[in-house]
Amino acid sequence: MNLRFVTRKVHAYLDYPVALALIALPFVLQLGSSNPMALWLSVATGVAAFILTVFTDHELGIIRVLPYPLHVAVDFVVGVVFVAAPFVLGFTGLDAWFYWANGAAVLTVIALSRSQGAEAAPVTA
Repeated sequence: MNLRFVTRKVHAYLDYPVALALIALPFVLQLGSSNPMALWLSVATGVAAFILTVFTDHELGIIRVLPYPLHVAVDFVVGVVFVAAPFVLGFTGLDAWFYWANGAAVLTVIALSRSQGAEAAPVTA
């Protein structure tokens, strides 16, 4: 059984809602009590993620100029930054947990993603 079940298409369908959530949730959750950067880091990342998705060469890209592997590499960096941000920027409480949970989610999706060469390969048990 192949545990790498997140295809390029699935990843594409996750990108826009995740970007919008990164923009909206900090306001809904009232992040920023430990450091105002806890609010704005997520918003800026969400805007950048939305733009990255628009320009990525995958199923939902609108202006397909950036290769998908570059998109995944940027996602990996975002995951690492989100896990480290509470330590580096002094986030505590909900501010910290928001970043740790999102960083872990991003890194998990990447870990469960198929490599581009495996996209066409059939899944075998």
